Amino acid sequence: MSGNHYKGNEVSCCIKYFIFGFNILFWLLGMALVGIGLWAWSEKGVLSNISSITDLGGLDPVWLFMVVGGVMFILGFAGCIGALRENTFLLKFFSVFLGIIFFLELTTGVLAFVFKDWIKDQLNLFINNNIRAYRDDIDLQNLIDFTQEYWECCGAFGADDWNLNIYFNCTDGNPSREKCGVPFSCCTKDPAEDVINTQCGYDIRAKPDSEQKDYINVKGCVPQFEKWLQDNLTLVAGIFIGVALLQIFGICLAQNLVSDIEAVRASW
Repeated sequence: MSGNHYKGNEVSCCIKYFIFGFNILFWLLGMALVGIGLWAWSEKGVLSNISSITDLGGLDPVWLFMVVGGVMFILGFAGCIGALRENTFLLKFFSVFLGIIFFLELTTGVLAFVFKDWIKDQLNLFINNNIRAYRDDIDLQNLIDFTQEYWECCGAFGADDWNLNIYFNCTDGNPSREKCGVPFSCCTKDPAEDVINTQCGYDIRAKPDSEQKDYINVKGCVPQFEKWLQDNLTLVAGIFIGVALLQIFGICLAQNLVSDIEAVRASW
């Protein structure tokens, strides 16, 4: 009889070690991302001058590593240690934290669908702020160049958005050699060129609009991003649904494990 009682109230090893194994990967990946972020800040001298974190007018891409890595580290730690030590507090924290993230993702998706025009305006404002800070941070510069090359675009809504940058604007008092130009990432690519011509955008915007399209991508990144979303809607929706299902699955497993642990403790 005592054997049957024990068998009916035991912690599922499969669930326990599945949560542990899955979250230890999350934990290690989170540590790696935070480590990369700290290394990048160290290379840029940010760690020796903490106040410089807020000096950049645009987005410092290192923040993405720090925030995403930090969230993954906290989630991974709670899930990994909570499952291994059968700690119900950490497992409940893991479930609630994951639930909050899921709710925020769902809310963001609904608001983005309802307020499309506002999102477009904010995206335009965000890109223009980063255009102003293009030469201020090497990581931001690389991110903008990658974006413009990947989507074959230039500026938020066109090449003239680069007038917002002090090095590229066309004002008479601008002494920069890049005056009236655009970054090389705006240039159309020549398959025959093995070496990137970083000066291909010089003086481009001094030419008539009809000639510019022969040298640079004249479409803005906001319209190109919208087009990319439309062309890849199934893929994007599939990724969001997949992530949501994984989060729900994780919450259910953690709650199941908590129930098993509490049932075993109640039977003592």
